[in-house]
Amino acid sequence: MDQEHGLLDHYENPRNLGDLDDPDAVAIVHNPVCGDMLRLAVRYEDARISLARFKGYGCAAAIAAGSVVTELLIGTSLQEASSLSDEDITAVLGPLPPMKVHAVVLARETIASVVAQLKSGEPEA
Repeated sequence: MDQEHGLLDHYENPRNLGDLDDPDAVAIVHNPVCGDMLRLAVRYEDARISLARFKGYGCAAAIAAGSVVTELLIGTSLQEASSLSDEDITAVLGPLPPMKVHAVVLARETIASVVAQLKSGEPEA
């Protein structure tokens, strides 16, 4: 699969779109500059993120990044999840124009938020 197809595929066929009943952590991250928003809900069982769902609003890159994040998170420990980087997300999406890199940052920030909640045991949303 070529790199451009990664973004288009995740935008046109988003994975894990929707919500979870009784999530263990929920993050809502908003970019006030462009208006993009991601909501990430996860379930944490047996020391692993077992389910992840997202809802997004904004550009194609933000929607695709939300989809990618759910796939990267499912099955990870908190340590593995917290080590996910912009480069990990971009490796799946493919190269983005500079004005769209904010979508990757938004996605990584949702990961950081749910990991922090799971580590503290206190959901923020």
